Amino acid sequence: MTGPKGPAARKVVTLEALLAAIAPERSRGKAVVFTNGCYDLLHAGHLHLLETAAGEGDLLVVGVNRDGSVRRLKGEGRPFVAFEDRALLLAGLEVVDWVVGFDEETPAGIIDALVPDVLVKGGDWSVDRIVGRETVEAHGGRVLSIPLVEGRSTTSLVARIRAAGGGSSRPRTES
Repeated sequence: MTGPKGPAARKVVTLEALLAAIAPERSRGKAVVFTNGCYDLLHAGHLHLLETAAGEGDLLVVGVNRDGSVRRLKGEGRPFVAFEDRALLLAGLEVVDWVVGFDEETPAGIIDALVPDVLVKGGDWSVDRIVGRETVEAHGGRVLSIPLVEGRSTTSLVARIRAAGGGSSRPRTES
């Protein structure tokens, strides 16, 4: 079986394809917004961040940590959802224009190549700690830290799943 080929799949691109797609949009004066994350378990807090970020410009690019990157950042057992599925789910959201993956622990390379007009992270990141801030500000762009939605985080979801007995890696058997 091959993967999805619909509209969402076409929004998951390489960095080279992203830069080629962005160039004509920029020449028309469109403002590019960039945000990034693991997006391991997509939840309402993510949607809030993405919708808020999209409202800061004309085009929203989402950088997504590939599986090895998530594992290095979050530990063994992560990600829960493979990169291809996480990227596809994000691309399926109306507010997302493009999704680009990265293997490194930060999206610095993407930010340096893309030079977004607006760089956005969640409120657990202070502006001075946001990777790429210097690049964006040096080119006249803005860097924003968006307040998180209380109780809507992957960490809280994982804690609730584990508390409910869903934290075991062994298959459950029916009685």
